[in-house]
Amino acid sequence: MVVDQSLIIDQRKQRNWTQQHLADACGISLRTVQRVERDGQASNETVQALNAVLDIELSQQSQDITKKATHQAQIDKPVWLQALPLMVALVTGIFLGALLAVLVLSK
Repeated sequence: MVVDQSLIIDQRKQRNWTQQHLADACGISLRTVQRVERDGQASNETVQALNAVLDIELSQQSQDITKKATHQAQIDKPVWLQALPLMVALVTGIFLGALLAVLVLSK
């Protein structure tokens, strides 16, 4: 399951807990906490334990993940795709300008 590792890290640091302290409180290994904070991947049981100990609602986790995924998708777009609406507007403007010129000059 994907988790928002920055949310986990922030909540842990707000409490001034070490990774080992969080692991002990959740009943999971230190290695698991390290993996969650590094990769953002965890089993359902680990996520439930972290959410319970850190008092995080699952909906908050999914909202943060969705925001990050949307932001990352925007960053990952190629430059030409980001500029596509501008290019379409430019080509449309040139076409309409040429059409208008032809209509005016043909009279």
